[in-house]
Order: sequence, then C-alpha cells, then structure tokens
Amino acid sequence: MPNSNAKLHSNHRGGREASRRELVSRSLQSAQHCLENQDFGTAYAHYLLVLNLAPELKTTVKETFQFTLFKWAEELDSLARIQDLFNCYEQALELYPNDEVICNSMGEHLFRMGFRDEAAGYFHKAVKLNPDFADARENFYRVANWLVERWHFIMLNDAKRNLTYFRAIENAVRSGSKSVLDIGTGTGILSMFAKKAGASFVYACELSKTMYELARDVVAANNMEREIKLLHLKSLDIEIPKHMPERVSLVVTETVDAGLFGEGIVESLIHAWEHLLLQPKPKNQDVSAGDYGRVIPASATLFGMAVECKEIRRHHRVGMQEVAGVCLSNSVQFFSPTYAAAGSEETVEPYTTEKLSRIPGGYRALTEPCQVMIVDFNDLQELKSLAARKPWKLSLPVTEGGILDAVVVWFVLQLDDEHSLSTSPSEETCWEQAVYPVQGLLDYSVKTGDTVMMEVCCQDCYLKIQKISSLPSECGMDFSDRDDTLSLGNEAELCNALAGLQTSTKQDGSTPVCVLESTEIALLNDIAYHKCFKAAMSKVLLSLNPSKDLHSMDVDGHGSGINLQEHQNMSSLGVDPDALYILDVSEGFSILPIIAGKLGPVRAYSSVEKDQHQAALNVIAEANHFPKETLEFWLSHLEEESVVLQRPKSDKLWSIIILDVIETSGLIQQEVMEKAAISRCLLHSGGKIFPQYVLVYGMLVESESLLLESAVQGTEPTLGFNIAPFINQFKVPVRVYLDLSTLPCVSLSKPAELLRLDLMNPLLNSSSREVKVQICKSGQVTAIPFWYHIHLDEDHSLNTSDESSHWKQAAVVLDEPIPVQVGDELVLNVQHHKSNISITVKR
Repeated sequence: MPNSNAKLHSNHRGGREASRRELVSRSLQSAQHCLENQDFGTAYAHYLLVLNLAPELKTTVKETFQFTLFKWAEELDSLARIQDLFNCYEQALELYPNDEVICNSMGEHLFRMGFRDEAAGYFHKAVKLNPDFADARENFYRVANWLVERWHFIMLNDAKRNLTYFRAIENAVRSGSKSVLDIGTGTGILSMFAKKAGASFVYACELSKTMYELARDVVAANNMEREIKLLHLKSLDIEIPKHMPERVSLVVTETVDAGLFGEGIVESLIHAWEHLLLQPKPKNQDVSAGDYGRVIPASATLFGMAVECKEIRRHHRVGMQEVAGVCLSNSVQFFSPTYAAAGSEETVEPYTTEKLSRIPGGYRALTEPCQVMIVDFNDLQELKSLAARKPWKLSLPVTEGGILDAVVVWFVLQLDDEHSLSTSPSEETCWEQAVYPVQGLLDYSVKTGDTVMMEVCCQDCYLKIQKISSLPSECGMDFSDRDDTLSLGNEAELCNALAGLQTSTKQDGSTPVCVLESTEIALLNDIAYHKCFKAAMSKVLLSLNPSKDLHSMDVDGHGSGINLQEHQNMSSLGVDPDALYILDVSEGFSILPIIAGKLGPVRAYSSVEKDQHQAALNVIAEANHFPKETLEFWLSHLEEESVVLQRPKSDKLWSIIILDVIETSGLIQQEVMEKAAISRCLLHSGGKIFPQYVLVYGMLVESESLLLESAVQGTEPTLGFNIAPFINQFKVPVRVYLDLSTLPCVSLSKPAELLRLDLMNPLLNSSSREVKVQICKSGQVTAIPFWYHIHLDEDHSLNTSDESSHWKQAAVVLDEPIPVQVGDELVLNVQHHKSNISITVKR
C-alpha cells in the first residue's frame, strides 16, 4: 500500500507539472498575440501569470515584460488610471525588486505627478543598483535639486554660522534650558548641538520625508539615535503628550529665508508658544531659565535700501520700445511675477533673491540702509499682531542719484544677547538677500534729496514691500514712517506732492498686461539674440524666395520688411502669396514669429501656451500692422498637443523650425537631438533648423566657492559632526545658473571646444569625445565651467557667456581637486546624454 500511494502522488505531481507547463506555454502565446495587436493590458496580465507560475523564466522574458509594462503604464497614465498604474509597478517590483530600469520608470511617473520625495527614492535605488545607468543618474540629479536644496551645502560649510548657533544653544542649555525642540531640523545639526551642550531631552521635527530620513541616518551615525527623538511631522501637528510628554524650555530653529518670514517661522512660533513651549520668562525677574520657555533666535532686525542694478532691471523691466524692428511701445505692459504678487490675493512670494556681492555688473546704493522693523520671537503677542498689523509707510532719503531698480532687504538674526548673524550684502555670509524689483513707474530716475516711498506689511507669511515710488525733492514733504497719513500743510502742497509722487503705472484700462517670468523678460531684453535670429531668418527666406528684392527685406532693422500692405491686400482678396511656413517651438514667451512675419510673405506659428501670452502677441502683431493670417498659434491646430512637431498642412513643409536647445540654467534641453531628428523630416528643400549646430566650450578653473556650494567639505565646518557622507549623497556634479563673470575662481587653462551638437547634420555628432587641454597657470583644478556658441548658420552665432546674454552658465564640479603645474596636459573625456554633460579628467 505505501508504494501504491507514493506512485499515485508521483503521477499527480507529474500531472500538475504538465498542466502548469501547458498553461505557461498558452499564456506566453496569448501575451505575444496581444502585443501584436497592441493590447498591452491583457498582455501584461498574461505575463504576470507566467512569471508567477514559472519564476525560472524571469531572465528569459525580462525585456519583453519591461516593454509590456511601460506601454501599459503609458496607456493607464493617458486614461488617468493612476492607482492601477502604481499597482502594476508594485507587482512588477515584487517580481523584479532589483531591476534598475523598472525602478527608474516608476520614479519618472511619480515625479511627473508631483511626488518628488517618493520619486527620489526610486531614482536613488536605480543608481545604487547600476551607477552607470545614465537615465537614472540624470533623473536623480534633477530631483536632488528639489529635495535637498543647494543652500543646505552652503550653510553646513559655513563654520562661522554653525559655531555661532552652537555657542547660543550652549549658553541656553547651561543656563537651565534642558528640554529642546528643533523645528525644521534638516540634517539634525542644531539638535546635535543641543545634545552636545548637555540637554536632557531633545526632540526634532522635519516635514520633508527625504530630509527626515537623512537626519535619522546622521543622528545614528553620530551615536545620538537614543538621545534625540525625530518626528516626521510639521511642528503645527505636534501634540502633547502624543508626540512629546510635556512642554519644552527651548525651541531652536532656522526656518527663515532671505526675506526672514518666508518659511513660516511666525506661524510655527505662535503655535509653539501656545502649545509646545513653557511660558516665557517674566521680564526683569531673576528666576531659573529652566522653568520658562525661550526661542533661539530671540529676535531679528530687518534692514532695507534702494539700489540701482542693471542685472535686476533687465530681469524685471522691458527696457526698449522696439526689438529687432518689432514695435512694443504702448501695446502691452510687461511685468514680472513679483509685481503681480503685490496686488494678488494669492500666496505668491513677493520677492526674488540675489547674492548682491556676486551679481553681474554690481549694484549701487541710492539710499543709506534703513531699519524696516524689529520682531521679537519671544513675545507671543507681538508675533500675533504681525499679520494683523496694517501696512505702514516707510521713506528712504536718496543719498546718491541714479535709476531706482529695487529695494533690497536683509536682516540681523539675534540668537541671544551675545550672538548674532547678519545676512547683509556687505558681510561674508552664506545668505542671499531679498530683492523687491521696482516696476510700473513713469520715471525711474532719482536724484539726491528725493525720497523713495513704500508700504510695508506682513501678509501670508511674507514680508511685503509694495507701492514703491519716488517723491522729488521739490515737493518738500515730510513723510513719517510711523503714521499712515501724510502731514500736509495745505491744499496746494497736497496737489504738488501728488503730482510728483511716481506711483502710477504706464498701464491704463485699455493697455493689456502680460506677466512674464524674469527669465522671459531678460530674453525680451536680449538685443543681440533677436537681431541674430532676424538676420539668419532673412537669409533663409531670401534663398527660398529669390524673386523678392533683398532691399525689401528688413534685415538690419532699417526697413519695414516686404511690403506688408501689399501682402495684406493680397490676403484680403483671398490670394495665397506662396507664403513660407515658420514654426517657433522655443520655450516660454517669444516674439520670433512676429520678427519673422515682418520679413516677407510668411505664415509664422507660435507655440506659446498661456492665453495671456497669446493675447499679448496678438496685440503686438496688430500694432505692427500684421495681416491676421501672418501669426497663428500652433497648439490650437493640433489634435494631440504632445506631438508638437508635425507638418503645417498635409501638402506643406516648414521653411524654418526654431528649437530651444539651451535652457536658461545653462544645461542642454532634454531630448533636443530627438526633436532635431523629427524636424529634419519636416523641412522642405532648403529649409533650416535654428540653431543649425551648437559648440560647447569649457575651461579648467580653481574655485573654492563651487566646492562649498556643491558638497559638505568634511567634518571641520560642522564642528566635528559626521554629516558630509549622508547629505553628499544628494550632491549634483553639475552646478547651474552660474554667472562666470562674477564667479570667484582662477582660470587654469584657456577655453577649449568640448563638444559639437549638429542639429542639421547628425553624422557630425558624437556622444563622447576626448579633449586635450594645456595648463597655463599652476593650481588645483576643482571645476570645469562650460557655455555654448549657438550657430544659427555659419555667419550668425550667439555666445551664451556674453554679458548681455539672457542665458546663465553651468559647471562640472570634480569630486577631488587635481593639482596641476604650468605646462601640464590633461585629457577631458566629455560625454553628452539627454541634457546632461559629464566630464572626467585624467592626466
């Protein structure tokens, strides 16, 4: 009997195995059939069944499974079936937990949907699994800039700042404040300062998942994980006794931005005083500090001054009435977002930030620094009254004449009675300053004796400085910065003052307003850019339409183009004057289609998306007497907006396609070579892509600043705490938005051509190249800044490092400095992948 039972069991197992193999075989055939019919969802389900029944086939079907997963995920994404999409990826990762391609793809979907913390985790895992996987590496670099902002490195490298905070915390703990809460802990450095100073209980909260996990690793590496309790919470959500057993005697925080209030310090401290801190120490009473609550920093004093600065001006005001023959005068009023924020009910940051000590062209103070306000972080009632306080007036006497471009604000952070930190532009500081650009005045010039007026308020967690204006000295008025009313002697004085007060804008009810990003305004102010494109477009159009007289072409801005009136008359009669088609798919606001429209009988298509931008271009076109058919908006012609590059009409091809090749940040646009490949198929004979090719130039430099801005340099600046290895996981090898003209560095070589990107002739391209560079000055190579020569054709090019260029520059920062001597030769291995340029250096 036992033998008979064993035989039955064996037959049964054999039967099951045969059934399994048959089911797997049929499922594989069905999956293949579904793929041929592009039924990716059913194919995916069949592959899931196969891999669950036959795990031994994982390697065999891996590539086909990935392809099926990605296609099905795209379909789910287009149908907005987000939960199903993520379920598919989770199933795939259960089957292939260490597959870098699936991890990276999952991260891409998460990032597109705004889940940056989660996306970073998948990108980071993909890079760890395969450090040579270029797609994942580039994705991780991009998301790292969002998750761990570059100022973390700069501030952690600021030994003076760190030591000052430590001394203040040490004083507080030694005077009796033994229980500490660190709000917005970041890497956990202030919490570790408190523990090192002798605090008995330390709590730290951090909202960002990435920074919370980083702080957890840092605290553990410094053997304090049992002594510091980390909370993955916003401080406003901390409850007693749920998260902390009782109120603490000290709150430490550095949740301040360049404008002081922008990271929500007021709101978080109001909540802390009401719910998390012991009551404040009574004034003028000698009692133990441990029985009462206090905050570090104790207070802050804000200062401001008016400045003239060409760089700020060109990013926030359109400085000309005509651009390459296109008249802008009085047709549209352009403003940057900071101006729009002043009158907006939405919570919009009302300032930009700049490190004034490194701003191109420098700046000039037009007034003396003036105290704007003082805020006491240890006074709950004062904190509560900030948001409710009515706007107050502030006046700054002009001490030096010039052009009023901005009001600049900085602060002194008083940590305690002995220790303070200043963010003044005249100090050696890791901080930038808050910049409130002046916009909308009739006249921006001021002279000595004039007064710069403004309103100040604290609203939506921001310091707002608005209604900036100038009052000429001849008005002879006395303004008080403490009163909301004007002290006026008589009616005549009032009339004179109102006549002189430059608060009105050029805008009236009939003038359209267009809000542009500051980079778009800088582009509009880039004269060389528009003149270069105009000349290059003229050359192509003339070659394609040689019957037109060269003198009728508006090449150098002195003519009015081909007779537009004649063109308009012909169009009104329904006559097609053999128009040439031009497509501008550059990013953001662009007037290149209008410039093209002035060069002859063309149909110019703009790819701008925003209704406000389209309206502004229509108004400008009308002001320049364009026929209605000359300018059209390309996206309105497309059935599928994701497929931007296609024929203008079924029987037409493009004469010119304008691509955005270089980002304002200094990087190459993603997928630009793929776009160029499609564009080449859409040009008729003699048509051109602009630019036709791009040359990448770079040079070797020694720059301590770039090192400090890119990675934490050991334990010395962090006072012996081991933080660098953890935060440096998020360092990015390429620094962007650089101004080479003001970058503190020493050039160790002459500029060299690193790479060529040819959009018209792909045979001239290579994704990697070796370049030999001679050293002309001894030192240590720490970085390789790079920029571009953008060739529209052989005769017309733009240099992105020019002073007037709207583009910034970028730099590859080396992991380790390389000592060099004059006469040495280094070999640079330059590689281009998507938008990323990587450079390795060898002798």
